[in-house]
Amino acid sequence: MESTNFAIAFVAGLVPTLFWLWFWLREDRERPEPWGLIILAFLAGMAVVPIALPLQRVALDLYSGNNLVLAWVVIEEVLKYVAALAVIFWHKAVNEPIDLIIYLIVIALGFSALENALFIFNPLMAGEIQEMLLTSKFRFLGATLLHVLASASIGVCLALVYYRSNIIKLVAGTMGTGIAIVLHALFNFFVMDANGESILAVFLFVWFGIIVLFLLFERIKILEARHYAAPPHRY
Repeated sequence: MESTNFAIAFVAGLVPTLFWLWFWLREDRERPEPWGLIILAFLAGMAVVPIALPLQRVALDLYSGNNLVLAWVVIEEVLKYVAALAVIFWHKAVNEPIDLIIYLIVIALGFSALENALFIFNPLMAGEIQEMLLTSKFRFLGATLLHVLASASIGVCLALVYYRSNIIKLVAGTMGTGIAIVLHALFNFFVMDANGESILAVFLFVWFGIIVLFLLFERIKILEARHYAAPPHRY
């Protein structure tokens, strides 16, 4: 019975993230990424969850209150970025600025898929179907997009300096990780104290960030087009 419930929770966590995966891959439809690498990035994001959980248990013994929430956020955002660096970014298919954002989003969605399943599993085991459906909706419209927004912030920072030196890329990646941590932490802090009306305000914060992300996608596409259109330097 427990394995059946986990399978149901896994599917319930996976299907919404696959919708968002399709949605975001449309941003790179002119030069789409290889499906094998997309799947690898998604699985890498899922693999972050069992790595993050024991580290978060250690943090539970060391911190409390807001410090604990912040520690959990740092663990998740750093590990997602490390997964991108270790598994994806060295690949020859990652050959244009927008790819950095796409793959970080895919990793974030892989992470969200398994995390969502774990959140859905508990109310499902308790037979609280209404609570399970509410959790699924909350994760689909809020937490999953928050993970996308946070990881994409790192990708945007890296994409903006794609043609610069490695030192500048290192600084940009560090700044992007800081932005991701701040966005994720703010979301968690506000959600913990939110009621029916204020939860909508938190979601609006995330959705506004997604709109900004769309604008940044277009900005990076323009920068990329200008780079390819520019005449080569002559020495």
